[in-house]
Amino acid sequence: MSHFTTIKVQIKNGEVLHQVLQELGHKVECNTKVRGYHGDTTQAEYVIRQNNGYDLGFRRSGDNYEIVADFWGAQINQQKFVNSITQKYAHKTLMATVQEQGFNIEEEEVLQDGTVRVVVGRWA
Repeated sequence: MSHFTTIKVQIKNGEVLHQVLQELGHKVECNTKVRGYHGDTTQAEYVIRQNNGYDLGFRRSGDNYEIVADFWGAQINQQKFVNSITQKYAHKTLMATVQEQGFNIEEEEVLQDGTVRVVVGRWA
């Protein structure tokens, strides 16, 4: 019986996802198997290897990616892990979009609750 759990996330761009994972300090392997309970495996595009034999994977599902892992065996805080990745991905995507559309970053700060506040502007 598989113990893999999948979590759908609002991540569409695999290249940006790969960059985010690396920037967060994860060593990422591409197009390989995610290891889980009793040697079970499943395929994923991006895999974070863990020394305990329980990996964290990201695979395309339709237009978005999903996280696939045996979170019990992985022994990580699932919510914190997902939040850190989705927040950094959203920030990176926002910054690229803002610059593509000709805006300038006027101000950026991290609030006490971890929210990132970005002020952009453009001369008309």
